[in-house]
Amino acid sequence: MPLPFATLILGLLLGLGACQPSVRVEAPKEPITINLNIKLDADVRVRIEEQAREDIKANPNIF
Repeated sequence: MPLPFATLILGLLLGLGACQPSVRVEAPKEPITINLNIKLDADVRVRIEEQAREDIKANPNIF
């Protein structure tokens, strides 16, 4: 009776070894796009330039 039991254990171990999960790393099919909001950057720059002009007028000896 030990022979069928050993065969059963061996079969279970081989079956469990075949069920290992696999991980795949694949490149996306479409290119990655990055959208930048240019208007926000331009708006901030205009505000900073206006503030700089006001600061220079208020403190002419700053530079």
